[in-house]
Amino acid sequence: MTAFQPVILGGDLGAYAMARELNEAYGVKPIMVTAYNPSAIRDSAIITRHAFDKANEEGPLVDELLRLGADLKARNPRRRLLLLANTDWRIHVLATHRADLERYYVVPIPPLEVIERVSDKQEFERLATAQGMPVPKSFYEDFSGADSPEWRPQPTPADLRFPIVAKPADSSQYENLLFEGRQKVYRIDTPSQLSALWSTLAKAGFRGTFVAQELVEGDDTQMYSVTAYVDTTGTVSLLCSAHVLLEEHHPATLGNPCAMITEPIKEILEPARRFLESMPYRGFANFDVKRDPHTGRFYFLEVNPRIGRNSFYVVGAGINPMEVLVSDVIEGHPMAPRVADDEVLYSIIPNHLLRRYVVDPKLREQVVRLQKAGRISPQRNPKDMSPKRWLHLMESELNQYRKFGKYYPKPTNTGF
Repeated sequence: MTAFQPVILGGDLGAYAMARELNEAYGVKPIMVTAYNPSAIRDSAIITRHAFDKANEEGPLVDELLRLGADLKARNPRRRLLLLANTDWRIHVLATHRADLERYYVVPIPPLEVIERVSDKQEFERLATAQGMPVPKSFYEDFSGADSPEWRPQPTPADLRFPIVAKPADSSQYENLLFEGRQKVYRIDTPSQLSALWSTLAKAGFRGTFVAQELVEGDDTQMYSVTAYVDTTGTVSLLCSAHVLLEEHHPATLGNPCAMITEPIKEILEPARRFLESMPYRGFANFDVKRDPHTGRFYFLEVNPRIGRNSFYVVGAGINPMEVLVSDVIEGHPMAPRVADDEVLYSIIPNHLLRRYVVDPKLREQVVRLQKAGRISPQRNPKDMSPKRWLHLMESELNQYRKFGKYYPKPTNTGF
């Protein structure tokens, strides 16, 4: 086995999930580069935190990674350094500065031009449509000229049906923008609400593109997730899909799944494979898909050029995604294509709270059965369960009662 050292940017749940996957597969302790010390990694025995207070600023972050890389290589020239991230902004930073970073690190992400194409929801719509993947009808508002006093948003198309969902066309341009009332995703019911949002975004300094997308009906249980890995030969060597049970409803994390059941769904796995293999894609990808409850048709909403926050569900489905990655980019041996198809309940919220929101009797019966078998969560790590870690876990899970009580007190048929 080639000696390697993972370096992971960030310290949220998604970053910890990757760290746990690497630790379980190889016994390594990833270095986590973070500005803060969030509860997801606080007091963890399986990671080494590299504190850097400017880790959320592009220039200083890249300079620090180069300094860290030089230091690690000086200490052990034969050890390979694997640089990973799991947010859109960080992935974009790595892709932009790949040439410099690759002096020290293996950077297993798609080329910058591919990231920019698939991350832009308008371009994603065009690419998906070309591959026969259904997407919701969308309208795009460009804020690049909003500094001008003469700038006005374009009229809302007459054939756009409300309600709609509004979100940034490229999340990396929105990730670090802060303003009052900021949400990850907005539900908009009327044209006047949409006009108010455009005004808010312009005043807040947003200068990218926002998409207004017709809302596909159905609650959280109509959502699905696909995780894929494209190896260095351009082959999709890992696929896994999951049926979402519940999403988070806090404005800052709205739409992030917090409970899922893994199951192989050919109707979305095969289109995802075709899409990724139709371009020079490399690395992980995560698709958000929604099923129309009336027609049964699956609509592809977006693809993220990263593994996704909830990657640990792939482990539950039978394959550790970090083993697929390391075999490919560190060992130089791409694995044969596989689909992770075991059934498991992935959930980061308490069992009782989840049952409160699953109202379909058949689905609820499945949830109860899988809860009895034992749910999985990246934070419920037997190798990392000191008394302090256990307290952080309990605090995190109990805090879910407060968040759902405030932002989504009871289930609705739309998920809003």
